[in-house]
Amino acid sequence: MKPLEVAPDIAEASTLPSSFYKDPQMYERCKEAVFARSWQFVGDTDDLKAPGTVKPFVLLEGCLDEPLVVTRDYDDHLHLLSNVCTHRGMLVAETGDNARYLRCRYHGRRFGLDGCFQAMPEFEGVKDFPSPKDNLPRVSFERWGRDKFLFASLNPVAALSEVLKPVQERLGWLPFSEFYSEPSRARDYLVRANWALYCDNYLEGFHIPFIHASLSTAIDYGNYTSEIYDWCNLQLGVAASGETAFDLPKDSPDYGKRIGAYYYWVFPNLMLNFYPWGLSINVVRPLGPELTKVSFLPYVRDSGLLDSGAGAGLDRVEREDEVVVEAVQKGVKSRFYDRGRFSAAREGGVHHLHRLLARELG
Repeated sequence: MKPLEVAPDIAEASTLPSSFYKDPQMYERCKEAVFARSWQFVGDTDDLKAPGTVKPFVLLEGCLDEPLVVTRDYDDHLHLLSNVCTHRGMLVAETGDNARYLRCRYHGRRFGLDGCFQAMPEFEGVKDFPSPKDNLPRVSFERWGRDKFLFASLNPVAALSEVLKPVQERLGWLPFSEFYSEPSRARDYLVRANWALYCDNYLEGFHIPFIHASLSTAIDYGNYTSEIYDWCNLQLGVAASGETAFDLPKDSPDYGKRIGAYYYWVFPNLMLNFYPWGLSINVVRPLGPELTKVSFLPYVRDSGLLDSGAGAGLDRVEREDEVVVEAVQKGVKSRFYDRGRFSAAREGGVHHLHRLLARELG
């Protein structure tokens, strides 16, 4: 398989080859080279406050499918652990609960909430037992947003603080601890397209005047700009006249501007969309070479602003994007299409994604 190549100069570069979006082998390569090495959003700490809390989940279900469990021990420390028993591979925690320890119901092996082996019946006479291999493996995790949001990585290529540094420097003034989850507004969307095509579409405002009539009236497209960082990029949406905008602090680099939205994409599959009403976290979950699930997870700061400005009508915008992305998936399967060129003015974010993928996939 040829290495991917995307020229560093956007004015000279072509997009990823069409084979990237449909090749099962490339999809499998991405699992370990891209997703296992990146930080994945796994929730918030609001339901992890009490010592003894046990919360099992699957990391990037449908793609990585790694069983994990987050616990808070009785010393009040959080732990992220493999949820697979070190005896015979049974899941240790099968339901969320409050517990003094973790106990595998298959053969009774017991672990502390910190993952350390505690006891095992019928193992008398086993040599060199227990050993460190009998503990539940610990998994890298970090908290961000004043310890509000929890991220995990199986093999992180960079620290989360490095990845999210541009977001923190720009928007660290926001009171994240006051944001609250609003499950009634959360949505899952099944998109019949490759995960990267979905991200390509997100990463440029070029299509907004053509596809999103309602969004186009809420932002000033003429002043729509992009900023590229190491592991993320920003699309800055200036509010159109009369539309809702952030009340920015004086030390913000954007003070004096009427910002309606900060659209951050974080490599490879996370969007942090900040609006005056709060934050919409979008997680793009690959399910196959041509199938993707996108989860919209809203965290509200000011419910009175939910239906105004660029942050209103998100379901409509998503459905409009879904139709286009699915049509592009059909198009890249054409025998007559391989690569396209980038708009240097409008597609810097897409070029950034393609450059990162080419680098990480070697």
